Amino acid sequence: MLAVLVLRVGPQPFLDGLARTDPRAIAYALVVTAATTACCARRWSLVAGGLGVGLPFGPAYRACYRAQVLNATLPGGVAGDVHRGYRHGRDAGALGRGLRSVVWDRASGQAVQVALAVACVPLLPAALRGWALGVLAVVVLVAVVVLVAARREAVAVLGGVWPEVVLLSALAAVGHGTVFVVAARTAGVSAPTSDLVALALVVLLVSAIPLGIAGWGPREGAAAGAFGAAGLGAATGVEVAVVYGVLSLVATLPGLLVLRGRRAAHPGRAMEGGRTWANVPTSS
Repeated sequence: MLAVLVLRVGPQPFLDGLARTDPRAIAYALVVTAATTACCARRWSLVAGGLGVGLPFGPAYRACYRAQVLNATLPGGVAGDVHRGYRHGRDAGALGRGLRSVVWDRASGQAVQVALAVACVPLLPAALRGWALGVLAVVVLVAVVVLVAARREAVAVLGGVWPEVVLLSALAAVGHGTVFVVAARTAGVSAPTSDLVALALVVLLVSAIPLGIAGWGPREGAAAGAFGAAGLGAATGVEVAVVYGVLSLVATLPGLLVLRGRRAAHPGRAMEGGRTWANVPTSS
């Protein structure tokens, strides 16, 4: 996808995006990402608790930061989440539930982001509305099927905490959206903020598809198509996506501080069959 974009718009938008990234935008991305990571960590802690493998906020926060830096540097963009689910499940003595806690965490966040994207469809260019509604309808249908198939676990996971999960997910999505708007302003785009927010939600949804190289690929392709349809130019979309990619990468670098840190301390090791927990020491 990146090769196709280079052939279509040339290398200059990529180079311009790298050149335009400035320290103020990086500082903003660092602060906002610290806040969005806190939202995601709290959400994961709540969801994992519903599966009986809960973990405190502090270890969850460190694990989420570590996952982000791995997502931003390894192919696919989900390796960090697989790692945190595996590590948490192994430490808790319930590998399957540890992995599923991350699946539910990511899925709940994406579901709220889809809802926000649906709400912003009227702000999209006319050429994008039909396509966006079609894609979002498919996503919603898949989500409904999954919820029906796993309704018992969905109730256990989200039962009494879904309002907080929705709020935390919305705050995280808004945070990522504002970083995208800052990236657009840094690239010199003067379009109304409301239009940029709508475009951001579409681009960020596509960028969640685990087919890129450390997040690069689908994001730039989606930005090129969305900005082109909005009359802002495909090259401009690529440039904005590159700036956003750089900001996102730098903003995850605090995760390096805990990349090789000790594992999260768990309150206990889960027993099979829904029995009680027995406290055990965790390894470092």
